[in-house]
Parts: sequence; structure tokens; C-alpha cells
Amino acid sequence: MTSDAKSFRNALGAFATGVTIVTTRDPEAGDVGMTANSFNSVSLDPPMILWSLGKSSSNIDTFRRAGSFAVHVLAAHQAELSTRFATRGVDRFQGLAFDRGEDGTPLLRDCTARFECRTAFQHEGGDHVIFVGEVTRFTHSQSQPLAFHGGDYAWVVKRDRDERSDPTDAGNRSLSPVDLLYHIARAYHHLRHDTVQERLRLGWSEAEYFTIAMLSMHGPMTLPQLAASVEHRGYGVTRDVIDALRQRGMIEAPPAAEGETSLGLTEAGRAAFIEVIAIAKATEADATESFTPAEVQLLKRLLQRLLPAQDARASGWSEAART
Repeated sequence: MTSDAKSFRNALGAFATGVTIVTTRDPEAGDVGMTANSFNSVSLDPPMILWSLGKSSSNIDTFRRAGSFAVHVLAAHQAELSTRFATRGVDRFQGLAFDRGEDGTPLLRDCTARFECRTAFQHEGGDHVIFVGEVTRFTHSQSQPLAFHGGDYAWVVKRDRDERSDPTDAGNRSLSPVDLLYHIARAYHHLRHDTVQERLRLGWSEAEYFTIAMLSMHGPMTLPQLAASVEHRGYGVTRDVIDALRQRGMIEAPPAAEGETSLGLTEAGRAAFIEVIAIAKATEADATESFTPAEVQLLKRLLQRLLPAQDARASGWSEAART
């Protein structure tokens, strides 16, 4: 491929598209399916759609002689399925649960939309063949669609109607609604409010809370491991913290190898922390009630990318906790 051709392909990649899988049933080849992102609408009356396939594709002859096909608009959670149907040399339908249309065409499940079509006509355009289908049956759901942009999968997030595309500078204020930290701080304090109230009711300090949290996540740990695990949060696990929790019956010190003291949660400590976690999960569910599952996952991924150094550091002490 020439540099000009590569540049042209990269320029085309700037246009975000949906992701589809096209399937058909062939008397000789059996079930055939492939990933495509060339899907488009043609008309509403009669309902017609089109998609294209490269002439060099191993499936070109199958689709050219097929009298029907189905186009599946993939949902945000189906990126794996898209990759599967784009992989060569594998049985793409093996172990996959699917239905069949009246003509035997494989129909994939849980898609954002699905169109069963009769092949109306074909047109050769450049290095592709364009297939136009008359829609005989269709289904759709409210699930978020999978997108493809810049050579990779993406999620679609709806833009609020009243959202300003170019927020003006808020002046000389140190923290304002246009600052990322402003929103993170508000969200943080809102989401942790109920758990803080429960922590105060239980009489735990912040350091005691994080000590219990680390022991719940990683199991028994030594005092140095505990101290390292909460250090990045700005809290120190001291002997006084450990003694206070032992006196309340929250932690215990079972025998450990090589004479090293290992600290772990008691049944009472574990039960108390589970209640705190349940409160946190309920708060999260309430806060994200208006979000789609894809938006929740996107939010979490963006926050994980925000502090990669902190993630690496957390991974380090998490590994130390297991050794």
C-alpha cells in the first residue's frame, strides 16, 4: 500500500461508524458471517439498506449468489463478537447461540438492531461489490451501539442537549464548574457520604477503615505491607491503629511463617465491612441510575486512565500483599 493510500485510509478512519456483522446461509459453504462497517440506509419506502464487500474477500462468491442475508448492528458489549467474525481461519459460529430466519439465515442475539433482507440487487463499485437488500423483518433495542473510530472500537455517549460545546473561562476563580477537579471532588464527596456516616457510626477512624478495607481485599498482611498499601492515601497504619482494632474485635493476628506477625479480619470485622460495602454499592447504583451500562464502563475506564502512575503503584503493593 502506498503512503497516499495509507493516508487516505487514515483520513477515512476519522469518520466514526457503527459495527455490523452480516450473515447468510449457503447450500455449499453452510453458515457464513463476517464483520463489516460499510452499512447504510437507502430508503424508508420500501425499506432498503446496503453494505459492501471487497472483491478480494473469500466470502464474495457466497454473498453474490445468496438470495438473502441479515445485518446485525452490534451493541457496545459485543466487541469480542466483532473480532471473532473478523478473524480468518476459525469457525465463527462454533459454540455460539443464535437463531435462524425463515430462510435459514443465522440470526445473532442481543444486538442493538437486526435486519433480515432479501437481496434486491448488486452493484460493482471500485474494489467492492455493493449489496442492496430489501428489509423483510427487523428488530431493535435500546442498548448502546458499538462504534469504530480511528482503527479501534469505541463507545457512543449521548450529548446532553443543554451541554455547552465551548464553555467560557470562569475567570480567575481557582476552582470552577469547568475544571475537572471540581467535578471529581463533588462526585467523590457525594459518593462517599453514606459510607462515611456508617464509618463514624462504627467508630472507625480513616486509618482504621482503610486497614480493614485492605485486609478484606487482600487477606492477611503484615504490618509493613499494610502501611505500604495505604501510604498513597495519606494515612499511616501504626501500632496504635492495630491495637485499637484488635480491642474492638475487628482484626486478629494468626500465627505466620518465619515468626512474622500476620494480621487478618475476624468474622465480626468482615461482617461489618460487608455492610459498609453494601452501602457504597447502593450509593453507586443510585448515582448511576440514569447511565447506560456502557456509560458506566466508559466512566470507570477514563478514571482508570486518569492516574496511570497511581494504578501502577497500587499494583505494586497489591503484589506485595500476596507475597
